[in-house]
Amino acid sequence: MLKISSLKKLVTDSMAIDLGTASTIIAVKDRGVVLDEPSLVAINELTEEIVAFGQEAADMSGREGRDIVVKAPLIGGVVADFERTKKMLAHFVRKAKSGGSNLAIQAVMSMVSDVTHVEQRALLNAAEDAGIGKVFMMEEGLAAAFGVGVLPSDKRASAIIDYGAGSTNIAIVAKGSIVTSTSERHGSHEINDAIATHLRRHRGIQVGDETTEMLKTSFVSTFLPDDISKSIEVRGRDVQTGSPAAVDVTIGELYPVVEGVVRRIAQLIKDTLTELRPEVAADIYDRGVILTGGGSLLDGLDQYLRSYINLAVTVADEPRYATVKGLVKMFEDQKLLDRVTANEMNVLRDAEIPFEA
Repeated sequence: MLKISSLKKLVTDSMAIDLGTASTIIAVKDRGVVLDEPSLVAINELTEEIVAFGQEAADMSGREGRDIVVKAPLIGGVVADFERTKKMLAHFVRKAKSGGSNLAIQAVMSMVSDVTHVEQRALLNAAEDAGIGKVFMMEEGLAAAFGVGVLPSDKRASAIIDYGAGSTNIAIVAKGSIVTSTSERHGSHEINDAIATHLRRHRGIQVGDETTEMLKTSFVSTFLPDDISKSIEVRGRDVQTGSPAAVDVTIGELYPVVEGVVRRIAQLIKDTLTELRPEVAADIYDRGVILTGGGSLLDGLDQYLRSYINLAVTVADEPRYATVKGLVKMFEDQKLLDRVTANEMNVLRDAEIPFEA
């Protein structure tokens, strides 16, 4: 029996899947992160067929052919378009597999803390249809905590803020369990939308997703910059004439636009921290909070939160990979995996998925 079980381990891919609004990241046990691509599909509107996935679809975005449209099948960290999520996940899983198609796959997937049974069932179904034999699901906040080095045996509490593109999760973790968590279906994509709206209304120029993402990641700051006159040329389409156009935008002009979005996240964190039990609050006062997720790379975010909540704030190493690192660690401890994953199969089997055509 030992020989058979040892052989089975060799032909099983144990995958950790962080299926996010902006990106899908997959890590495989003993191989680390093997896939990191945008959660996008390119669709031919005439045939309804998917013509590209992930990075290939992202490269088409904003410059699609006449009958092609690029869509994100997940919104706010949950499945919005079941059929396309299923096909996208199957494509990514095939790319991430380490060998021949006969490999069995088990996977642990992340989910937002306020996921409904229907949403969880949709994720589970998508994973099963993608050819994954056994699926475990785990809360994003707990996975991120393990990913940044919080030990399941640590009895003192840690605070993890996972700021993603489509959702924000705040998890207070102690002894390998979530003490309290808050989730909001808003993330750093809101900054992109706010920048686009400002430029359209106040500067008369319409810009695409690629431009707003560039401004968010490379230009703006959430902390008031020393030189507010620093400017950048933004190119797009004139709202009135429809012609190609460009305007110069300063960092000082965009600062209040970005700050308005970030303040909401900061207030959510502050409100969550005021509801903690005294011992937990004392631990967080000592330890501060850890930022994970792609949104935590926003320039000055840690400084802004530090001044807003009056606690130490640190950005995790490789914050985008914190969740998937925590998920893949679960395969090292089967007892812990069984304890922290939530597959309420009987409830989920009865949850009807409204996304199927």
